[in-house]
Amino acid sequence: MPPIILMSDPRVTDMPVHDCGEALVDLRHLPFVDVDDRLADPAGAYAQLREGVTWRLARAARLLPEGLRLLITEGYRPIDLQVQYFEEYAAELRRAHPDWPDDHLHRQASRSLSPPEVAPHVAGAAVDITLCTTSGTELDLGTPVNAGPEESDGACYTDTDRISATARRNRRTLVAALATAGLVNYPTEWWHWSYGDRYWALATSATRAHYGAVTFRTG
Repeated sequence: MPPIILMSDPRVTDMPVHDCGEALVDLRHLPFVDVDDRLADPAGAYAQLREGVTWRLARAARLLPEGLRLLITEGYRPIDLQVQYFEEYAAELRRAHPDWPDDHLHRQASRSLSPPEVAPHVAGAAVDITLCTTSGTELDLGTPVNAGPEESDGACYTDTDRISATARRNRRTLVAALATAGLVNYPTEWWHWSYGDRYWALATSATRAHYGAVTFRTG
């Protein structure tokens, strides 16, 4: 398996962004995905995604085997929440590894949370996603969504062999649909997929990202 490129890699952070100005779309009003409320916020920011990402999810949904649906847990994430999540995880790693240099700590934190300045969720370009049945039963994909490398013993990595055969099969189903629809996966998190952000641009050899940080406004 080739080395994993992390979000903190200079090749990602240095990728130019020319925001195309696409609006955010509320996924809760669309028929081709289910939106879980485990990370819901009062304003509904968690259920927003850029138009281009949304219509690629529509294509992915059509590619799923009969009886399965895409289940969204989080799309857009406000910058202040991304900062909070990143700093909390970095502090947790610092307590466990007080000898780590700052640059190494930053890299290790980016395995599970993107540095806020390049975060795809902040751009409305990333979606945390799993699979469920048409009756709403969530499938086994090996770990809960958002399980970190420490708590999952690395089973959160997309290509891990530390999960059951059923979970591997379900991951392959998710990967096949989303990759065919044009999204890219962050290999340390099987559930994290994006389109149009810096990481997508690097992974697809694009010359620039389509989406930069965006502010969600209600009303």
